[in-house]
Amino acid sequence: MIKKPEASSTVSAEARLADNIHLLGHLLDQAIQEVDGPAVFAQIDSIRQAATKFHLTHDQNASLQLEQLLAALTPAQTVCVVRALSYYKHLVNLAEDLYGQQIANSNQGIAVAGMLAHSLALLRDQAVPFDTVHQFFDDALVSPVLTAHPTEVQRKSVLDIERRIVELLAERAHLMAERQLTRNTLLLQGAVAALWQTRMLRFSKLTVVNEIENALTYYESTFLHAIPELLQDLERDLEALLPAGNHYHLPAFLRMGSWIGGDRDGNPFVDGTTLREALRLQAATVLRFYLQELAQLKRELGVSTRLIAVEEGVLALAKASRDQSAHRMDEPYRLALNGIHDRLLATAKNLLPACNWADDSDSDLLPYEGYEALLRPLQTIAESLRKHHGEALIYPRLGKLMKAIESFGFHLATVDVRQSSDVHEAVITELLQKAGYEFDYAGFNEDEKIGILLEELKQPRLLFSPFQQYSELVHKEIGVLEAVREMRERFGSHAVRQYIISHTETLSDLLEVALLQREAGLLRGVWGSANIQVDLNIVPLFETIADLRDAPMIMGKWLSLLGIRHVIRNQGSEQEVMLGYSDSNKDGGFLTSNWELYKAEISLVELFQQAKVKLRLFHGRGGTVGRGGGPTYQAIMAQPQGTVDGQIRLTEQGEIIANKYADPVVGRQHLETLIAATLDASLFPSDQLEPAKRRAFESVMETLSATAMTTYRSLVYETPGFAEYFFSTTPIEEIAGLNLGSRPASRKSTRRIEDLRAIPWGFSWGQCRLLLPGWFGLGSAIHQYLHQPGSDKESRLALLREMLLGWPIFKTLINNVDMVLAKTDLIVARHYAHLLPDRTLREEIFSRIEQEHKLTIEVVNLLLGSTQRLASQPVLAKSIRERLPYLDPLNHLQVEMIQRYRNGETDEKLKLAIPLTINGIAAGLRNTG
Repeated sequence: MIKKPEASSTVSAEARLADNIHLLGHLLDQAIQEVDGPAVFAQIDSIRQAATKFHLTHDQNASLQLEQLLAALTPAQTVCVVRALSYYKHLVNLAEDLYGQQIANSNQGIAVAGMLAHSLALLRDQAVPFDTVHQFFDDALVSPVLTAHPTEVQRKSVLDIERRIVELLAERAHLMAERQLTRNTLLLQGAVAALWQTRMLRFSKLTVVNEIENALTYYESTFLHAIPELLQDLERDLEALLPAGNHYHLPAFLRMGSWIGGDRDGNPFVDGTTLREALRLQAATVLRFYLQELAQLKRELGVSTRLIAVEEGVLALAKASRDQSAHRMDEPYRLALNGIHDRLLATAKNLLPACNWADDSDSDLLPYEGYEALLRPLQTIAESLRKHHGEALIYPRLGKLMKAIESFGFHLATVDVRQSSDVHEAVITELLQKAGYEFDYAGFNEDEKIGILLEELKQPRLLFSPFQQYSELVHKEIGVLEAVREMRERFGSHAVRQYIISHTETLSDLLEVALLQREAGLLRGVWGSANIQVDLNIVPLFETIADLRDAPMIMGKWLSLLGIRHVIRNQGSEQEVMLGYSDSNKDGGFLTSNWELYKAEISLVELFQQAKVKLRLFHGRGGTVGRGGGPTYQAIMAQPQGTVDGQIRLTEQGEIIANKYADPVVGRQHLETLIAATLDASLFPSDQLEPAKRRAFESVMETLSATAMTTYRSLVYETPGFAEYFFSTTPIEEIAGLNLGSRPASRKSTRRIEDLRAIPWGFSWGQCRLLLPGWFGLGSAIHQYLHQPGSDKESRLALLREMLLGWPIFKTLINNVDMVLAKTDLIVARHYAHLLPDRTLREEIFSRIEQEHKLTIEVVNLLLGSTQRLASQPVLAKSIRERLPYLDPLNHLQVEMIQRYRNGETDEKLKLAIPLTINGIAAGLRNTG
């Protein structure tokens, strides 16, 4: 049965958290005094105390004292204060992350929703037939997809030091001897001192290759170890559900994905060269890992035939090995592994000849044709061990290595390619014109475009000619697809599998990508033929509210195309559809975005079920609530019934990657949560409403969504001067100038909200403490619903509370708003509003935001029955409450520095202080976009 956690372990972990925060704070104070002197430290301490006092008491004298202290700072002193407050929040984050890890560890064996142990207990308690479990994992795919993030504020150098600090804190929890504790303290002191003396910001903009290399550090520290170990343990747990003596092989259903190096949408620096470099660096990383593991394994498996029998297959591998040392002739596993190591090294040299491999000697050994060929001899070794009393020798390293090879192949992670539909249209238009067609493809209506594309797809010849002159755009786009073909041939079909189409608005957007694949040799055969082969899955991305509403219609037309069944069968009888959380939020507001995503998912599921085609949804979630963020388990469980169905892909972005995966133990916990949520949402869905009740709830949500969208768009898109307000009262322009990522912050060089990317849009609202994309419109929607003339307010309120208790989507939505409101601060936000010189415009817009904020707090309090934010999550509430006093002075300083910078001051320290405040506020809020 499922057990509940005991309180004692929590108290112990909380005590350690308080001790760790105190220790790290003390060590940072020491580092500041050592480098900058007692006077500077006293200044920082005064500001810290005044901020804490003001936040706790809201005393006006404390506020005045804080403002006076901040106003007296020189630019150089400002830099020091900002660094101190920022690094303090970094260190608190580390201690809190470790606290979460220790809580999870202390609850091992105690099943809590969101843990894999809880899901396995449900399988046992509900007597789910093993055939059902077996089928689930056979069909399953769980794929976190790492993306480059244009508001990632952490440097790798800082992350490395912070990782070391976490390791030392974790080690400290188990030390007893005074000498060991003293040594640990000195090591921590050194790490914190190094942090204080390390530059927090980049001086140059990241390149795409930098982003690729940064992402690979998470594989080296976490994924290469955590994923195979997790799969090993899950396999053992599932095997325990079978009668004794039965062996179960768990498929490699947990696979990593990446957009870094392949995502061209709005990033002019991504092309075929970056795609090749991404896969070369990924392959080098995984091959080095395999070689290291094999080198360790051959040292560990010294099993002697003088003591234990082995299978003939192993003896054959040993005989084929070039290692025929007389000292090891009775150790066939070791000889066999030496041979496998040598062949893998030959494979690495063949695939990546430019890499500096440790052994430069020439080899006449045949390279492995693919990762499956590497796996086979290892399986032979494992089977021999299993038959001859060596089962215990498989788990420590060999089993882990085989799981790694199944999961990562020779490519490490599947790189998606992505481009905007308007670029595809421009390329097709030029290809047709240069091929001799005397018409403007882009000028045709949708039916005419579909007709032209289908007719072209039936032709055996190409449009693209190497003897024709094309624009740089055409060469770049065809070049990317040629790079895809080359990388798939070199590293296997899993290297690149999806082509994501941004801004999918019509059926022709999908057909254009099919035609482009043909031009690069990725589509073979003619459309309509049963022999057609399409290498890349064509994945539409629906982003705006209008696109989400059109998605079922567009996909219905896609599934109805003559010959499409042959294409889908070639893709494994699956069709992936991506849903964009960020742009739909920026387009229609928080509530409407969530509701339209929900409706689109239900309609798509019904459509694909009728067509008897498996649908896989790819969720383009970000870090903030306004971009689909929030607790992962709750978000997946809130998906409509039938939409997960054993398969899910979702993006992991920016600082969220560092928060989740920088530490291998924490990383494994997050991966387990993903698997648990996918399993639970598929086999034990929480959305079990009766049809009549569901219709009633959906009717209410439709009403709420209409009001919320009207309220949101009235402010953001229909209020004259709103764009001026946004660009003036947030640090968006300063953010755009930061060296945060390779991608520009806007799609076009304008000051239109429509052209701004959703990520810096959300980032900017977080910096000024409004977090507007995470709540605006909800207050008016619920208020108007409750006070509609002629309606019974109490019965409507009762219905909303029933929705809160019994409908996962509404519960998750309200809980996420509750969390966002805990981080908002309109007193701070008003300081930012004064950056806009136009007083009339400032007051008009801020008063509307203020009124909506008041309404939102009122309705959330009414629904939750509490005036306290996060009353049901006291640990999170305490964490946010204790970090906010350190954010207030950073916000005050940011406003002051921005004002001076925009007024023309050019002091270098001033230029440095602004991005430092951005970093510190992001660390305090724990989300950046």
